[in-house]
Amino acid sequence: MIQLDTASPVPPYEQVKSQFARQIADRRLAVGTRLPTVRRLAADLGLAVNTVARAYRELEEAGLVQTRGRAGTFVSAAGEHSLLRAQQAAHQFAAATADLGLSPDDLLQIVRAALDPAWSTPTPSA
Repeated sequence: MIQLDTASPVPPYEQVKSQFARQIADRRLAVGTRLPTVRRLAADLGLAVNTVARAYRELEEAGLVQTRGRAGTFVSAAGEHSLLRAQQAAHQFAAATADLGLSPDDLLQIVRAALDPAWSTPTPSA
């Protein structure tokens, strides 16, 4: 279900979060699907429980999953709405920046920097 790249500079919790988000976005994980327990996934991936818990917490904050106490964590119907809103925002961003003369790579770097300050922002090309 989740594959970790130990050579990646991306932290493990972020890899878990982004892979689940991608699986939800492309509907490989349908609304109502129960995710593995935090402890089970941590054991399966060889991660600390807190690492997986952080990924689940951030997925919940994004509206992609819903935790129902001891019943577990499930793919949320609100996740589809969140993804739709994100796609709409991406289209608005693309339209708003179309006339700036920046390359797609520059724009992606700007977005990456906005999502994660560890990314460096591009320097304007002369």
